[in-house]
Amino acid sequence: MIGDPVALTVRRNIERPSKTVMKAFAGMPTGFVTDAYNGKGCLDYAIKPLLPTMSFSGSAITAYCGPMDNLAAMAILDFAKKGDVIVIATTGDDTAATIGDLWAFWAKKIGVVAIICDGLVRDVSGLLKVDIPVFARGIKPNSAFKNGPGEINTTVTCGGVAISAGDIIVGDRDGVVAIPLSEAADVVQRLELVKKKEAEAEAKVKKGVKLKFWDPEALGSRLHYID
Repeated sequence: MIGDPVALTVRRNIERPSKTVMKAFAGMPTGFVTDAYNGKGCLDYAIKPLLPTMSFSGSAITAYCGPMDNLAAMAILDFAKKGDVIVIATTGDDTAATIGDLWAFWAKKIGVVAIICDGLVRDVSGLLKVDIPVFARGIKPNSAFKNGPGEINTTVTCGGVAISAGDIIVGDRDGVVAIPLSEAADVVQRLELVKKKEAEAEAKVKKGVKLKFWDPEALGSRLHYID
């Protein structure tokens, strides 16, 4: 290597979704969102909220952290804006926690709406007092180092899903779904159809109408009864 290695790479200027687009995702269950995105976009099932009541929607800013390192996660607070969701990619590192309660307190103070980490977090009692949605793979008190290399607002892979700064992120007790900003408008249109169909189906069930969950006739000769 020639010269000192780069410890932190930062993209400062990013495109965020419009308020109109974000309004369409507000309060939407993750199941609706992934249905509107052709059944995809879900992060690894192990990434869950600290409390089942936690939910959010917002636009992503991203941090990539190497094993047992949180330099990018610490620095990203200087680039966060109100309405952002901080997405921390650690490639599933389980050696140490990436963030804790004091960091989360400042994140909330500057308007961050949620924190997603495909690694570990710590200081759970403090995190719950901060009252900000935190989704992570697990909990561990080990602390990380601030050496890098790390990246801010590059495209990362978090929970098996590629996420770029500006993408729409929605989370609830079922998990987290990411929608690329470039596809957000199309997903918003389909989301309206999903909401309509779900409401119609729910109304039928309440009236005692059995929904058709499968179609025996469509299987034809491929359906075989053994009695």
